[in-house]
Amino acid sequence: MKKVWLVVLPLLVFIGGVGFLYQGLFSDPRELDSQATGKTVPAFSLPDLMNPETIYTPGSLKGEVTILNVWGVWCITCAVELPYLTQLRESEGIRFVGLYFDQDIDPDFGGKVLAQVRQEAKDMLQQFGNPYQFNIYDTYRDLSLDLGVTGAPEHFLIDAQGVVRLHHIGDINERVWRNKIEPVYSRLQQEQKP
Repeated sequence: MKKVWLVVLPLLVFIGGVGFLYQGLFSDPRELDSQATGKTVPAFSLPDLMNPETIYTPGSLKGEVTILNVWGVWCITCAVELPYLTQLRESEGIRFVGLYFDQDIDPDFGGKVLAQVRQEAKDMLQQFGNPYQFNIYDTYRDLSLDLGVTGAPEHFLIDAQGVVRLHHIGDINERVWRNKIEPVYSRLQQEQKP
């Protein structure tokens, strides 16, 4: 009986390993779901990127359907998507709020001063387009961590009650907008109407 287990046990481990690797082969890493999906936006009290006297809270994201866009000047893909996001805001009235995910203030990434980060953000938005109604400055990345952000760009579609309804990792381009985000956005807009 012992000899049977010496053969069966390694075979079971091998089959389990192959199954695990096979599943990973066909998974899409951008389809990771956020721990925040289906929950209200976590508590926060953070300043505006350009005007630190203005403080935002989860209430700032309520009242209308909003796309919270995690971005930074260091993010090349963010620069690529800004013109399209700006077009969506101008042509379809989409409400975008920026969550500025900063790594430049961290001494491990470069140690820039806040004034320099603000100027770089302003320059980038002037060059590529500014889709944002306002920009929340995630000073210590606490909100990003609470949302489960893994990088930038990431997007959180938030309903009028402040509940995260969809999470998208990567840029929003025309294909992503039409196939993934717009159907949910339109449904949430319809639900919001009296």
